[in-house]
Amino acid sequence: MICDVAIIGAGVVSAQTALQLVRRGMRVTVIDMAEPGSEQAASFGNAGWLSSHSVLPPASPGVWKQIPKWLMDPLGPLTVRFPYAIQATPWLLNYLRAADSFDKLRETARVLRSLIKDGPALHEAVAQEVGAHDLIDAHSGLVHAFPDKSHYDNAPFGWKVRRELGIALEELDAQALHAKVPHLSDAYRFGVFMPEAGHCKSPGQYVQRIFEHLHAHGLQFVRARALGIQRQGGGTVTVKTTQGDVACAHVVVAAGVWSKALAASVGDRLPLESERGYHVMLPGTDLKGPAIPLMLEDRKVVINQMTDGVRCAGQVEIAGVDAAPNWRRADILRRHLLESFPRLAGASGDAPATSVWLGHRPSTYDGIPVIGPSPRCAQVFYACGHGHVGLVGSARTGQLVAQGIAGETPAIDMQPFSIRRFQ
Repeated sequence: MICDVAIIGAGVVSAQTALQLVRRGMRVTVIDMAEPGSEQAASFGNAGWLSSHSVLPPASPGVWKQIPKWLMDPLGPLTVRFPYAIQATPWLLNYLRAADSFDKLRETARVLRSLIKDGPALHEAVAQEVGAHDLIDAHSGLVHAFPDKSHYDNAPFGWKVRRELGIALEELDAQALHAKVPHLSDAYRFGVFMPEAGHCKSPGQYVQRIFEHLHAHGLQFVRARALGIQRQGGGTVTVKTTQGDVACAHVVVAAGVWSKALAASVGDRLPLESERGYHVMLPGTDLKGPAIPLMLEDRKVVINQMTDGVRCAGQVEIAGVDAAPNWRRADILRRHLLESFPRLAGASGDAPATSVWLGHRPSTYDGIPVIGPSPRCAQVFYACGHGHVGLVGSARTGQLVAQGIAGETPAIDMQPFSIRRFQ
């Protein structure tokens, strides 16, 4: 099989990239073991936020002091499984070093803001194009909820940086908070409203709709596992797969955490780690959940009303890609959800049936995605490592990769996203 561009991966970054390439008249083949929009992709189960203000990585100066407390707390936002912790130690140490000064975090925030600033509007345009307008609300805004204002005042840096970048926010007292989120527990007495943000009501369905549109415009899909990338003569490259070779002019590596091994086949170092994330869903459309997407700052979880229920997602587990799920982590999310929205449990104290999920956030240790060409093979482009901003950042990422392949001027400065920083 010969095509203009082969994209490895069928998540939301792949979908957005393929859309941009097909718009430019290119023949595109997508390669993945699972169907687009399936549960395998990290984009399937995320919280659905289009959070254009998510410009800071989870780590910050001094965060290492909190790690022992988090690890000892069964409800805490971070867990590291042993013995995998030994293997993950180099990545974890670099993760802390990348956030050991406020100057570093300001630079990270500036770079991420350039990628995700217009995320809600870009997704709104895509949704209109592919017939998914019912799944994207680019104007809902979202809320960060705190037990009280002191919790907000004790973490001033992130909010200061957002203001420095021109991100508008509105502080909410208890009355204003509960007016926006009526069913939220009275334990939350202060909030911050982010008016520029939006949300997706079903990331899995959104990806499926994009691919349905692309199939109608000639996209080819190969259900196979990509084994590696080989350079050939005559200006072509080959993707080796379990179903045979796919020859193409360019390859886009958008395979999430599995991109690391594919980069190695080209000779590039790509230090990705899986920040394993769980979600829990209470199915139903008439539940007493959030009227607007929100994050519980003390619990580090996001709660969002989806098309088919209320979803609670978040927190981080470091355990690699092969370890079995620890569904106790999902039980913890369910507890957070029911404690913060007591009316979800109903008068009897029993919540509706629950569905659970585990996915792998593909994360670089500096919190910045890898986007752009390989220094070893200019025909290979990377679009991976988005960590916690994969959904909101996917639309701009797809645009940037297509611009690079087409020889167009990129919409933003690409240097900070280059894989060269890890070589």
